[in-house]
Amino acid sequence: MYKLSKERVLIILAICVVGIFFAIPNFIPQSVKLPSWWQPVSLGLDLQGGSNLLLQIDFDSVLKERMANIEDSVRQTLRDHRIRYQNLSAQGDCVKVKIDNLNARNQAMGYFRKLEDGLDVKVVDDVIEIRYTDAALMQLKSRVMEQSIEIVRRRIDELGTKEPVIQSQGGDRIVVQLPGVQNPEEVKQLLGKTAKMSFHLVDNRTNASDARRGKLSSSSRVVPGVDGGEYVIARKTVVGGESLTDAQVSFQEGAPVVSFKFDTMGGRKFGEATKNNIGRQLAIVLDNEVISAPTIQSAIMGGSGVITGNFTSESANELAMLLRSGALPAPLEVLEERTVGAGLGADSIRAGIVASVIGLIAVVAFMIAAYGLFGVFTTIAVFTNLFLMLGAMSIIGTTLTLPGIAGIILTIGMAVDANVLIFERMREEVKKGRSTKDAADAGFTEAWSTILDSNLTTLVAGAVLFWFGTGPVRGFAVTLTIGILTSMFTSVTVTRLIIAAWIARYKPTKLPI
Repeated sequence: MYKLSKERVLIILAICVVGIFFAIPNFIPQSVKLPSWWQPVSLGLDLQGGSNLLLQIDFDSVLKERMANIEDSVRQTLRDHRIRYQNLSAQGDCVKVKIDNLNARNQAMGYFRKLEDGLDVKVVDDVIEIRYTDAALMQLKSRVMEQSIEIVRRRIDELGTKEPVIQSQGGDRIVVQLPGVQNPEEVKQLLGKTAKMSFHLVDNRTNASDARRGKLSSSSRVVPGVDGGEYVIARKTVVGGESLTDAQVSFQEGAPVVSFKFDTMGGRKFGEATKNNIGRQLAIVLDNEVISAPTIQSAIMGGSGVITGNFTSESANELAMLLRSGALPAPLEVLEERTVGAGLGADSIRAGIVASVIGLIAVVAFMIAAYGLFGVFTTIAVFTNLFLMLGAMSIIGTTLTLPGIAGIILTIGMAVDANVLIFERMREEVKKGRSTKDAADAGFTEAWSTILDSNLTTLVAGAVLFWFGTGPVRGFAVTLTIGILTSMFTSVTVTRLIIAAWIARYKPTKLPI
C-alpha cells in the first residue's frame, strides 16, 4: 500500500504546486500589478473599507403607474364597445368607473377581467372597482424586487466596482456594499435614476397653453422638457425602453449623441410609427421628461436611431450606460449610508492574522508534543492546507470577510482532527504487535470512514449556512467548506505521502508516536 504509483505521487504534488502558485499573490504587495488571472483573494467591506447603502423601493409609484395603465385600457375598452360611462379615474390602488346601465355594467366587468391576470373586479355602491388581488400584489412586489436587484447589479458592474454585495433586506429594501469605494456620491446618483425611456408622438392638435386651460384630450398628457418648456404627448407609447438592446455614444458634426438599437419587435413598431407619421415630432421621454423631440423626416426601418440633445461627453456616456443596463422598475430612495474606513479593515485583518498565528502555533505545539516526528509531518500538512485554501479562494474569486477569517481559524484547528484519528489508530495497531508498515497502513485505512463521516457532517452544516445565510454568514460558510475539503486532502493524502516517503527512506522498526 505504501508503494505509491508515480502517477498518484505526481497528481498529489501537482495539486499542491497549483494551490501554492495561486496563493502567492496574497503575499505580494498590492502596488505590484499582476495579471487578471493571477490575483489575490478579494477583501470584503469589513476588511477593505468602502461604502454601505440601504435602498428603499418605492412600490407605491409602481402601483400608481400600473393603475394609470389599467385606466387607459379601461377607457379604450369602453370606447371600443361603445359603453357609456362616468367618473373614470385611478385612485390609489384601484381604478373606479361608474356605468349606470346594468347590462352594460355586467358586460364591461367581463371585459375588465380579461385586461390582465390577477385583477379583482367588483361593484361597490354601483361603482366598478378594479384592483389587484393580494396574490397578484405579492407577485408584483417580488418581481419588482428581483428586477431592481438585477438592474442595480448591472449599473454597479458598469462602474467596475470589484466584488460588490447586492441583496434584498425584507420585502422592499436592498443592501448595497461596495468594497474600496470611499465616496459613494456617484453611485447614489446613478442608482437614483430610474432611466425609464419611451417614445411618444407629440400631439400637434393641442399646445401646452391650451392644455393648461383644460383643453386636453384624454388620450394625451403634458410632460416637461429638459429645455424648460412643456410638451403635449400621446399617452400611448410608440415603443418602450424595454425593447432597447444597445446604446452607445457616437458623434455627429463633432457633438456627442447617443445611438440606440431596438430588438426585432421594437424595431418593427418604431419603423411603422415613423413611416406613418412623417412630419410629426417624436418625443423621447426619459424619466417622465422630454429630452428630445425631433421631427420625423423619413421612415426609420433599420431598428436603430440617434438621440440628440445638448449632451456633454460625460452626460452622453451616462445616458448610454443607463439605457444599456435597463430601467429600474421603481424609484430607489437611499435610507442609510455608511462609509467604512480602511483603517478599521486593517485592524480587523491584523487581529485576524494574530489570532490565526496563535491558533497555528498552539496546534503545532500540541501535535509535536503528542506525536513527535509525526507531529512535524502534520505541521507540514497544515501549512500546505493553508496555502491550498488561499489558492482555492483566489481561483474561484471568493471575497474574504471577517467571518471568513473566523472560518479559516476554525479550519486550522479542524485540519489536524483527521491526523489525530489516524495516529491514535496507529498506536492501537502497534500495541497489537503489528509491523511498522502494517500499523501505518491500518491507521490510514481504518480511520478513513470515521474521517469521512465527521467531515461530511461539517460540510452539510456549511451547505445549510450558505443556502439560508446572507452576506457574512455565507462568507463563513464558504471558507469553512473550502477548508474542510483542503484539510481532508492534506491530512490524508499529503500526510500519507510524507510518511510513505519517510518509511521507504529510513525503514524504521518502530513508529515514533
